[in-house]
Amino acid sequence: MYRVGVDLGGTKIECVILDVNERVLVRQRILTEADKGVNQITSNIKNIIGKVTAGISDNYSIGIATPGSLSNKTGLLRNSNTQCLNGQPLKRLLQDKLKQDITIANDANCFALAEATHGAGKDFKIVVGVILGTGCGAGIVFDKKIFRGVNDIAGEFGHHSVAFETGRLCWCGRRGCVETYVSGSGIEAEYFIRTGKHETARTILNSTCEVASNLKQNFYEMLGVSIGNVCNILDPEIIVIGGGLSNHTPLYRIVQEKVEQNIFSDHCKTRFEKNKLGDSAGVIGAAMLPYCS
Repeated sequence: MYRVGVDLGGTKIECVILDVNERVLVRQRILTEADKGVNQITSNIKNIIGKVTAGISDNYSIGIATPGSLSNKTGLLRNSNTQCLNGQPLKRLLQDKLKQDITIANDANCFALAEATHGAGKDFKIVVGVILGTGCGAGIVFDKKIFRGVNDIAGEFGHHSVAFETGRLCWCGRRGCVETYVSGSGIEAEYFIRTGKHETARTILNSTCEVASNLKQNFYEMLGVSIGNVCNILDPEIIVIGGGLSNHTPLYRIVQEKVEQNIFSDHCKTRFEKNKLGDSAGVIGAAMLPYCS
């Protein structure tokens, strides 16, 4: 059976089809057009699936990666940075439009799944995939299967707090969430507060000015503490980093040192590595969802 994967992002929708050996046969991207609303987004997903599956049999599964997750209680999407999707029965809307069953998971789960099966974590049993991009999230994979948890929130790495009272205010309404310190948007927002200037996170992390240097140290410290917390709870064999900030080379050596300072052990064997699949990870993981959830 062919496997179709869709990565629903805030600005783009990517779609692939994998063959029975999980090789990519076709890959296409289109704009999400989130400003035009939910119906436009679901129509765009239907259209791109139609394009990548043209010329093959109708025997294919569909998996979809999306920011946010479906509530176990209501079936509605929550916590998506594509705001118009929040509160929507996204799975039902898509199944009605596509006329077949689909599997949906958080994009960080899909990233982790792809890296655990075909990427940096393929030789390990317990893999945590952390995305450091516009936002911050994580997925947990045991034995090549996504671990979702009883509330379907396992891996919400970005929203555990490292400073309850004095921490930065997060969009979720709480203070001190890790995301406000280690995501691109968090770094950029704090830089603007301190300087009145808009710069990209990449520029800030590569800058040597005093404000940027302080934010960079905060970035390393908070990432080290938060990943140390993950190690103390899950004790994974490898943590794979994805997202735009994964290209910041110094973080691997420095954060490894910070993690070692923050775990409840005299020795840290957990590996801390960059992803191997790049932008492909989320959509490949989505294609594998029906078989690995």
